[in-house]
Amino acid sequence: MTHEAARQTHTLSASSRHFGVDWLRIGVFLLLIVYHTGMFFNTEGWHAKSLNANDAMEPFMWLSSPWRLPLLFLISGIAIRFLSDKLGSGRFAADRAWRLFPVILFGMYVIVPPQSYSELRIAGLIEPGWWDFYRQYAGEWAGPWALHTPTWNHLWYVVYLFVYCLLLAPLIPLLRRLADSAALQRAGLAAARNGLGLAGLIILPLLPFLLVRFTLADQFPTTHDLVEDWANHANSLTMVLIGYFLAKNDGLWRAIDRALPVAATLTAGLLAYLFWAYTHIDFVVSEPALLWIARIGRIVFMWSIILTLLGAARRWLDHDGPIRRYLTAAVFPWYILHQTLIVSVGFAIRDAGFGVWTEFLLIEAATIVGCVIGFEVLRRIPVLRLVMGMKALAPAVTTEPAQGAARPAAAGETLQKL
Repeated sequence: MTHEAARQTHTLSASSRHFGVDWLRIGVFLLLIVYHTGMFFNTEGWHAKSLNANDAMEPFMWLSSPWRLPLLFLISGIAIRFLSDKLGSGRFAADRAWRLFPVILFGMYVIVPPQSYSELRIAGLIEPGWWDFYRQYAGEWAGPWALHTPTWNHLWYVVYLFVYCLLLAPLIPLLRRLADSAALQRAGLAAARNGLGLAGLIILPLLPFLLVRFTLADQFPTTHDLVEDWANHANSLTMVLIGYFLAKNDGLWRAIDRALPVAATLTAGLLAYLFWAYTHIDFVVSEPALLWIARIGRIVFMWSIILTLLGAARRWLDHDGPIRRYLTAAVFPWYILHQTLIVSVGFAIRDAGFGVWTEFLLIEAATIVGCVIGFEVLRRIPVLRLVMGMKALAPAVTTEPAQGAARPAAAGETLQKL
């Protein structure tokens, strides 16, 4: 591949729009709302639990766990590429600090405290009284309870993304040279053109995740506490880097298009096996061969379903419109708000005697309505736009482009919402 051909490929990918990736980001955040509502009802430990807790949803929740956050980190890596190319290393770091650190502080001291209050009340560790609780929550680091306060709970993703951005910022020139290198461009074209390259697209990205699974994962179980979460960091940062190197490699995007039938077939087969394994876990654990297949299959499933979703989004969701523009702006504030709404509403009605489906629907409806109203109110207040991850001075979200406006935003522009 000549230097000129590599340059033309890079130019094409840099100007391409990936609205399908926006739709995936929207979908993952919406799925998190449903997932965390499910956490109120399943049998695993969580901040608040329904008196109707049961295991009915658990197989479906387990099947979403391998890929939800990895896909979100991959999409964040794509966003990092576009934004860092636009701003350069220094301005990129400053922009991420300005856009994410206020969200973390506001989240820990305003958004998350009701979750800790509900959790401590259910555990019988505090008496009713919000302000007595909050003075201790906000005024004492590590608090007087076994539960660490203040905390970030579901906002761990924002904390990790903030740290990764600061760590990667000084390396941006090197990462850009590697991403745009002739070798990586040739690899992308090879993946798009021949079966061996396509196999590489499916197999090679699995290697670091398999290495982490059978080295760090047992020693460092996921904690979301930042400082002792090394297996989670290894997986999440790897996904960010995959997204970064994918972002402007047109050959890799074409390879993902080509891989869709293979990836979807692999995903379907693994989905069926893992569902069976999760619903027959005692038997699987007793059979070492089946257990190893499940362990490795879970990692392969993580990557195959991500490839499937990326390919499907490019094929069927690569279009713009007022709904996409609205949801692109709204889903991150919804993400910030949603878990506090779930826990608070769940805590408020858990003793009301509702059946499980009534309780589920009430919590889900209240959460969705609360997210929508919260976004509509907060986006109109400049200082609150800042602490909810929106640009403080940006105009209000519009549903139609202004007359004579420029072309729809490119993927890098829309993905810079996060």
